[in-house]
Amino acid sequence: MRHFSLLLLLVFCGAAAHADAPRTFREAKKLAWQIHAERPVDFYCGCRYRGNRIDLASCGYVPRKQPQRAARVEWEHIVPAWVIGHQRRCWQRGGRKHCTANDPVFSRAEADLHNLVPVVGEVNGDRSNFGFGVLPARPGQYGACPMVVDFKQRTAMPPERSRGAIARTYLYMSERYQLRLSRQDRRLYELWNRRYPVSEWERWRNQRVACAQGNANHHVGTVNLQRCTGDFASR
Repeated sequence: MRHFSLLLLLVFCGAAAHADAPRTFREAKKLAWQIHAERPVDFYCGCRYRGNRIDLASCGYVPRKQPQRAARVEWEHIVPAWVIGHQRRCWQRGGRKHCTANDPVFSRAEADLHNLVPVVGEVNGDRSNFGFGVLPARPGQYGACPMVVDFKQRTAMPPERSRGAIARTYLYMSERYQLRLSRQDRRLYELWNRRYPVSEWERWRNQRVACAQGNANHHVGTVNLQRCTGDFASR
């Protein structure tokens, strides 16, 4: 049993220390731009973007309050860094900066490419570190973008096309970094995982992330690492 536990530890550490895995959030964002370059569409609203500029007309997005931020792409943690950090001692000693500088597990989680998606900047700011859920409100807060943020309930309701990917990301992150999920959240994500099947986009992205980082999200599916030669050959 002791040898088996040691083997699991070595496997985990080996995956985390993959030569191509980003070590910081800054490194992760640079790789994320490359990964998503072939399919430049934001995660929640379906807006197309070019460079770091959102084409608001492509998805009928109407800024709620911050037109300048709405016009740019930002990289969102599906599982917020706040959620990851608040389950670790480092956060109590100095917040996110302290965790990034002193907690290798937090740094890996913060830089995990499976957890990063391109989004409209205003939506990223509005969602903040809110949890996901189903709300009685109808979309319309951001024009034709079907995202809803309830600031009083501190809850975001994502469009149906994003729910499966969100669920599988939460399940993956909770397992890989030993994050605790409430019973309510686990039930929600397991339900979304069943109700919204893995999309072709998720499979494509899972392969790309695995090539860049060295591991797949098994909730999405298996990958073929032999196909990675052409994906990131220049790295």
